[in-house]
Amino acid sequence: MKLGFVSAILEELSFEEVIDFASQNEFSCVEIMCWPKGEAERRYAGVTHIDVSEIDEGKVNYIKNYLNKAGIEISALGYYPNPLDPDPEKREFYIEHIKKGIKAANKLGIKNFNTFIGRDQTKNVEENLKMFVEVWKPIIKFAEEHNVRVLIENCPMLFTNDEWPGGKNLATTPAIWRRMFELIPSENFGLNYDPSHFVWQQMDYIKPLYEFKDKIHHIHFKDTKIFKNKLDEVGILATPLEYQSPKIPGLGDIDWKKFISALYDIKYEGPACIEVEDKAFEDSLEHKKRALIMSKNYLKQFIV
Repeated sequence: MKLGFVSAILEELSFEEVIDFASQNEFSCVEIMCWPKGEAERRYAGVTHIDVSEIDEGKVNYIKNYLNKAGIEISALGYYPNPLDPDPEKREFYIEHIKKGIKAANKLGIKNFNTFIGRDQTKNVEENLKMFVEVWKPIIKFAEEHNVRVLIENCPMLFTNDEWPGGKNLATTPAIWRRMFELIPSENFGLNYDPSHFVWQQMDYIKPLYEFKDKIHHIHFKDTKIFKNKLDEVGILATPLEYQSPKIPGLGDIDWKKFISALYDIKYEGPACIEVEDKAFEDSLEHKKRALIMSKNYLKQFIV
């Protein structure tokens, strides 16, 4: 396994500074954010450490040389919009930027592009699956043509009132994954697996690793903590942030020894990137860096 981190938490830093930090602290890889430049729609969005709209031969060579000197790999380019947005203009914008990201990944020799399926939160799963086929078949074909894997994170994206009730990402459960991969069977279509989202959905976060081992090409190491006293007050139909909070690995409810043991069982040797969304460490750049280092030190007991 290649231990790295997601660059979104270091939004204050340049690409070079992110890579330098990774190298100086003995990480193996970084998932680099490539959002369009502009105002962020939500927390952890809008971070641009590589602008995929401006990738030319000179920038490709510069990025590759910088990575080689630092001894760091890019595990994936990351961009997490809602490509099934009911607004056609927004949907088209998101899709076009995903394609730009896939093109850039191909030019840079990066295997993975991480994103969301998206969802029309006003429609049910079956209705969204029909939209999914229409929107995503051409995208996956485009990825095949550029020899890049599109990997979907299993985050429901229904944390806030504007995302409630349906959420903005369809790919949230093993039952839906099976349908997705039946409808679009492609080696270039897989998963970016985050166990934390299963915890607050009260689902088994280890069992799916075995069934979907051939589809998992990227891991997010993020923890979460359920506050039972708050859950007892608001119930599971409340917005999830009313009763749970993202934490760095080791400070939440995930049994990381069991989870990583299962990764070894399935012979997973891909990137595993720490994702920091822990409010306890967000008040300064120093604390964000500390969160990444603390997480790495905790996880290194299981990963050599």
